[in-house]
Amino acid sequence: MTPLSILIADDHAVVRAGLRTLLESHSRWQVCAEAADGRDAVEKAAKHKPHIAILDIGMPLLNGVEATRQIRKASPATEILILTMHESDDLVQQVVEAGARGYILKDEADRALLDAVQALSLHKPYFSVRVSEAAGATDASDSARTSRSRLTPREREILQLLAEGKSNKQVANLLAISVNTAEAHRANIMLKLDFHSLAELIMYAIRNNIIRT
Repeated sequence: MTPLSILIADDHAVVRAGLRTLLESHSRWQVCAEAADGRDAVEKAAKHKPHIAILDIGMPLLNGVEATRQIRKASPATEILILTMHESDDLVQQVVEAGARGYILKDEADRALLDAVQALSLHKPYFSVRVSEAAGATDASDSARTSRSRLTPREREILQLLAEGKSNKQVANLLAISVNTAEAHRANIMLKLDFHSLAELIMYAIRNNIIRT
């Protein structure tokens, strides 16, 4: 079995060393490269095409948000996990829009990092419980519950699949419906919830515990 290749990008050498030790405690995971700044991370991701890239937000030369965006262009199959000290709903939305599908806090890394990498290796999103709880605090209103109740059971099912990163074609295959029907359901969901981007849909799914965190 091919080892899971991982890129670590953080401007602190001691953090990179600790992450490497923790990650390589898993027998089938291998750190293929390390980077000390955002530009180096993009270059090494383009060269090594890792399965997972773990990025800090506050890196020199290129921050984690822009590095995420560029890595997704250079290596579309690479899943991005943000590892940071910052608990910010706005920041989570920025990195999700840039293409990241995981976000955990550094002080949770000893407990959550391996679970996060495992989830992303299966192309499933993973978000810090604390980030999810903070985001959820702003979405527990009657209007949010009313929005959810307007969705049909099939639409709620499709919303989860979309938030987990499935394409319209994959949704159609999983539910044995046509691609056109899947697209129509997606359009209805976006209309009912007044969403204008996939990032908004993912954030909604995090806030409402629709996807696993």
